[in-house]
Parts: sequence; structure tokens; C-alpha cells
Amino acid sequence: MKVYKFGGASVKDAAGVRNLAQIARNTEGRLFVVVSAMGKTTNALERVMEAFWQGHTGEAVVAMQTIVDYHAEILADLWGAPHLPERVRTFYEELEEIITLANPKSRTYEEWYDRIVSFGELISTTIVADYLSFDGTSAEWLDIRRIFLTNSRFRDANIDIEASTPRLLRAVDSSSAKVIVGQGFIGATESGATTTIGREGSDYSAAVAGYILGAESVSIWKDVEGILNGDPKQFEGVSYIPELTYLDAIELAYSGAQIIHPKTIKPLQNKSIPLYVKCFLNPSLPGSVIKEQISKPIDLPILILKKGQTLLSIKPQDYSFILEERMAEVFAILERHRAKVHLIQNSAISMALCIDHSRYLEEIIADLHAGGFSVKYNTDMELLTIRGYTQSQLAEFVEAEGVYMTQRSRKVLRILRKS
Repeated sequence: MKVYKFGGASVKDAAGVRNLAQIARNTEGRLFVVVSAMGKTTNALERVMEAFWQGHTGEAVVAMQTIVDYHAEILADLWGAPHLPERVRTFYEELEEIITLANPKSRTYEEWYDRIVSFGELISTTIVADYLSFDGTSAEWLDIRRIFLTNSRFRDANIDIEASTPRLLRAVDSSSAKVIVGQGFIGATESGATTTIGREGSDYSAAVAGYILGAESVSIWKDVEGILNGDPKQFEGVSYIPELTYLDAIELAYSGAQIIHPKTIKPLQNKSIPLYVKCFLNPSLPGSVIKEQISKPIDLPILILKKGQTLLSIKPQDYSFILEERMAEVFAILERHRAKVHLIQNSAISMALCIDHSRYLEEIIADLHAGGFSVKYNTDMELLTIRGYTQSQLAEFVEAEGVYMTQRSRKVLRILRKS
């Protein structure tokens, strides 16, 4: 069995769904297909979530209607006439009930976020599975929330692979379908509460499925020819990279590369399952592969730009030294508010931290003040990482205007700058 993962861009319209169906039809053997929410549906559901959380029911309903209309257009194109699968209708009814009748303050923001945003994957996979059957490919829809058991860390849940293994094996073994379609990005706690495993987490969902099923390979289908040494939307003159080692991929993903989700590699490495990055626009292209060993090392710099960063500059109010125990206090506060740290610099009495933008920034600063720290911060920052940097890049980027912090080793240059 092979595992395929299709991101939102690959199923953003009816043509994308037809392309997915053709790729599945032309693949020999059985497939486990992981599908993300269509197009920008996750962003649209986040707008529904924000309106619901603020108690703006009318705005939430209007935002939901744009999602319904978007999917209706895709469905009508695929079936040649207006069409609404019964399961999709049920999901719409559930979402509408939440945003019109539920009390936002009855649960935490993170719990509601996971419940609402998960509808994107549930709807997209229903459409894909139904269309595959309509198009003549034997397919079965799987509710991954009944398969992937997670902890209750909402918005950043971890999958319990050991507990999830017998569930997935039973579901696959009991199905005679050529293609089994499941959701990426979501799971559920033991009590049945829906969870998400972080933005772009569908890659990790596919990797876990590949690990459990002992897949021949896992393929991530994207809108580029394979792995590139930079995002073509952010950098000019990027080049194709045919191979990466697992270690290279882990380092790049941690730095913010959009190749794969950071947690993806470990389960594949444990069973030496190759990970392919393929082009859904041209499936005949070889793509790139991530595996244990490659034929030759990478000989060009890789550029990664991570936007939406915040710089925190922290000092003890009593000017005491920043030693291990004081660092531990800072990181305990950041962990409590789920702030992810990407860059650290410290001196005797100060510490500078680069973190993802957080909706809890005010609370983080308040807790740091209460803990005896003074804090300054800068938002709207971006973190540039260059792996295998050249001397010309060192001169070009370090001396550029708007640089707040730099850090470099023999191989890696990291620059925090104003967006």
C-alpha cells in the first residue's frame, strides 16, 4: 500500500479533484489518501471561529455561507448539476448549530477552534471520496477522528501511535476499497473531543498512516516540481533538489521550511519509508525523495523565510543574572501560553527570543512582568534561515536594513528582521 497526501491547493477546485482522481486511478495497488481542506477553507473557518468567539453570530453565519457557496460551486462542476452529499449536509448543520446556539465561553478558545476548523477536512474528504466512487474508482471515506487518538493539547495535539495502530489496521483490513480517504490535520481525544495537530499537520497525518500501515512509500503532492532550495513565491532563481536525507529534512522543517510539517519525518525514519514530494500539476515528473542516504550532498544554499514572528527582549527587573533557573521561569511561561521559540540569544542579564506571533502576547508579557522581568517586544518580524550560506549572502543579508538579530554557525545563518 502507498500513502498519498493532497494539500488544499491540489483540491482547490473541481479540476484539482479530477486530477486527484486520475492520479489515484493510474496508481497500481491500494491507496490510503490523506486530504486537506480545500483551497483556503481553513482560513475561512478561522474567520467563522473568530466571529463566533466574539459573539458576532450574524458575521459567523455570513462567513459560513461563503464556505458553503465555495464548495457548492465545486460540487456542481464535478457532478454536472447542483449536488450535496448527505454527509456534507450533516456537517453544515452541525457547524450552523454551533455558531448559532452554542455558548462560546462554555469551552476554551482552543477547543472551539479545533471543533470548528476541522469541518474543512471533513467536508473535503467527503467530496473526494464520493467523487472517486462517482468516477468509477472504488473508494471509502474514513472518519480519522475514530482512528487517530490524541492527547488533549488542542491546536497542537500529539497522536498516540501505539493506541491508534489497531484502529487503523482494523479499518483498512475490513475495507475492500482500492482507495481509502481520510482527513489530515485532525484526530480526537479518548472522550471524543475533536483535536487538530497544528497548521500544515496533514503531512504528519500521512506519515503516521504510512508508519502504521507499513507503507511502501508516502507521497506529498504539491504545486512545484519537487523540493526547491527556496519558496519560489519569496525568492527568485530557486533550484530543484532531487534528494534530501531525513536529517536534512528535519532541520529544514524545524527552521520553517514549507516542504513538510516538522513532526513528519520521525515515524517514516523509524521504518525507512521514503517520502516523495511530487508535482500534482505534472505527475510524470520524478519529484524529490527524502530517505536515509542520498547519492551526493546538497551543494547549494537553502533559504527559508518564516513570517509572523515576534521578538521579545527580556531582563530581570532587579538586574540579576539570567542563569538556568531564571531561564526556566521564562520558558515555563512561554510553554503555558504555547509560544514556540525559534531563536535565542542571551547575555549576562538579558535574553532575546524569537517566537511565533501569539494571540496571547499580552498575557505572556503580563506573566513575565509578574515574574520579575521587564519586557520589550517587536511584532511583524520575519526569520530568514540560510542553510549552507555563501560569503556573498552573509554580506548581503546581515548588513541589510531592518536586521534586529543574527546568529550563525559553520553551516547555518539565521537573521531576524522587520517584515
